[in-house]
This record gives sequence, C-alpha cells and structure tokens, in this order.
Amino acid sequence: MGEEVNMAAATATAAAAAEEEESTVLPTTTSTTATATTTTKQPEVLHFVLVHGISGGAWCWYKIKCLMENSGYKVSCIDLKSSGIETSDANSILSFNDYNQPLLDFLSTLPENEQVILVGHSAGGLSVTQASHMFGRKKIRLAVYVAATMLKLGYLTDEDFKHGVPDLSGFGDDVYELGFGLGSDQPPTSAIVKKEYQRKIIYQMSPQEDSTLAAMLLRPGPIQAILTAQLTEADSSDDGVERVPRVYIRTIHDHVVKPEQQEAMIKGWPPKNVYVLDSDHSPFFSAPFLLFGLIVKAVASVECD
Repeated sequence: MGEEVNMAAATATAAAAAEEEESTVLPTTTSTTATATTTTKQPEVLHFVLVHGISGGAWCWYKIKCLMENSGYKVSCIDLKSSGIETSDANSILSFNDYNQPLLDFLSTLPENEQVILVGHSAGGLSVTQASHMFGRKKIRLAVYVAATMLKLGYLTDEDFKHGVPDLSGFGDDVYELGFGLGSDQPPTSAIVKKEYQRKIIYQMSPQEDSTLAAMLLRPGPIQAILTAQLTEADSSDDGVERVPRVYIRTIHDHVVKPEQQEAMIKGWPPKNVYVLDSDHSPFFSAPFLLFGLIVKAVASVECD
C-alpha cells in the first residue's frame, strides 16, 4: 500500500515536471515566431514645404506647422532672402532668382527619390511656380496656392500685373512704406504695408494676438525682385511645370489678392482643383484648422486619381 502511494506520488511529480517543462518551452517558440513576422514596411510620411509671401517669413506658418506635425506629417518652413530670420537687406535683393534661392537650395538638397508638397501663400506662389519649372514632378508631388500669385511665366504682360499684383489703392495713397536702395530717382526696391494699415488690410478676420505678432515680425520685402519675376519655358526641367498637379485655395474676404484677381488667375491657368475659404488674406491665422484640412484634402484628391 505504501509502495502504491509512493508510486502514485512519483507519477504525479513526473507529470507536473513534464507539464512545467512544456510550459517553459512553448512561449519561447511563440516569441521566435512573432519576431520573425514583424517585418512590415513603414508607411510613407508626406513632406510639406511651406513658403511665405512678401514681408512674411517661416513664422507665418506656426499654427499650420503644429497641426501638420501633430498629425504625423513632416513640415519645412522656408525663409526667403531678407525674410524672417534671414539677414539680407531687402534693398540689396534685386532679382527674383536671388530672392528665391533659399527655396531652390533646399529642394536641391533633398534625397534623390523624395517628393514634397509645396504650399505658397500670396507672392510665395511665384516661388512655388519657379520651383515647379526647375524641378518638375521629380521633386514636387503637388503645388498648392493659398491666396497666391499663380502665373505660369510670372509678370510678362499688363494682364499679369493686373491679376497678380495687389492693388491697395482703395485704402489710400499712403499705404506702403517704401525703400529706395538705388536712389530716390529710381523705382522702389523694398515695400511694407504701414503698421496702421496691416490689420485692416491683411488680418481683418484674424485673432488680435496674431496680427500683433505679425506687426512685430513683418519686414520690408524686395519689391523690385518680385515685380521683375519672369519665368520662361527654358527654365523648365525635362518633365516641365505642367506635369506638376496644382490646387488653388481661394480666400473670399481677401483685401490683398482680391477674389476677382484670384478668379482671373484660375481662369488663365486652370489648376486641377479649386477650394474656397471664408477668410481674409491670412487663413493660416484666421482659419488654420480649415486651411490645414483643405491642404490635406488637396493631396488626397491628387493621390486618388
């Protein structure tokens, strides 16, 4: 009887040991299998390059940059010559190529297979167009114009000036503070909207704190360089400006690039899609969530085609 008890105990002990051994082996096998199957390709991260208008700077985009980065996108904001923290004097920038060089240099340093979405505001549209000519579809996935100058070849005709140059005469004859770097008998080389007019003209629907910030950071812009911007087909890369998809975002309460000017440029060089914002000239301040949504929607509309 004692042997039977001892044998039963021994059998139970052996079974328990076998069960314990089995339980220590199985997780190791499972872990090895799980490790072997976790080699999935990482999704592509879209890269947005944001370009300011005259007198502005990379700082203009601070709200949009936050929204984009919080959503997982990569964002680069460019300071063109004499803008933001770039130290050049606007009166010394006399050619558009010189003014736009920071954007062109940035695009030139991108990895060979990387494409970006260019977003240009106001006169930044000229910068986007020149970049599209030079780099084409190889580097530029999409060009987005936000209340921007959208002229295929820049300022070549009287009609181009009529459609693409802000006309602020309705606010009086003394709206701009001008600089004459080449002498008082020569055309102005720089311009900035005077502080007392800035909110009324540029930021009338924007939060007070944003227009206050802008008044502290706006700098004279190289007006001569911008108004002499002329782009030719000879500037185009092999795949050309026409192969870069374009989207225009209209701002219907704009006092700078007026709605009728925007409509004329859209008609003159039709983009793939047009969206409308109920905003002033500066939707990155007055309607940042809506602007962010439209930019992302613009990318999706092109990717789905």
